[in-house]
Amino acid sequence: MNNNYDIYIDESCHLENDRFPAMVMGYIKVKKTEYEQIRNDIKKIKLKHHSPFELKWTKVSASRIDYYKELIDYFWGSGGLSYRCVLVKYKENFNHKKFNNGSHDLFYYKMIYYLLRPNTSGRYRVFIDIKDTRGREKLRKIQEVLENYHHSLSPFERFQHIRSEDNDFIQLADFFIGAVSYKARNEHLKDNANSVKKEIIEYIESKTNHPIDKGTQTWITKFNIFDHKPTDNDE
Repeated sequence: MNNNYDIYIDESCHLENDRFPAMVMGYIKVKKTEYEQIRNDIKKIKLKHHSPFELKWTKVSASRIDYYKELIDYFWGSGGLSYRCVLVKYKENFNHKKFNNGSHDLFYYKMIYYLLRPNTSGRYRVFIDIKDTRGREKLRKIQEVLENYHHSLSPFERFQHIRSEDNDFIQLADFFIGAVSYKARNEHLKDNANSVKKEIIEYIESKTNHPIDKGTQTWITKFNIFDHKPTDNDE
């Protein structure tokens, strides 16, 4: 049990033609031995700030800034929580015909692979937020890709869809992914930028000591950002 984890994946701007220049796929990883304690602590924070509803980046408000900051503080203070994302900044230059057999889905599976690849020590259950009606097909493909990579000895023992409104960890993933995506798209520089979102980003960066629209070193595990760069073999 000491080396078992649950991984909760969400994504932002992942569709090929959504007119957003950057996409982010990320997760919150939870140590199984601390799962119940962390879940109860997060619920207490929500109740303390009278915020029992779903946490979503798109719905942040000035009246709850102390709540957001306490959640961020709790994340950084918990040894049982970590965050990782894959950041793709070049969507306008996609060339799926050349690199991915013309398939955006194939590129999507590659990014999931890059997202999960560092997790090799331990056993993992993976939960993914439901996005569309093709969810089961995508889960099967993701599992197939990882089984092939690990030569049928994959540490990922289970893949399952869940709904974000029912899970605090998917919601926390959404929150951090939203912050990374917002800055990577330079929304924070616009005249009409959301002041609350800018404050949240600045607060996160006060913890990371690193801009969240840039890749981190591979050895950083608490808040890890893989800034994906296209190569001759990939997008």
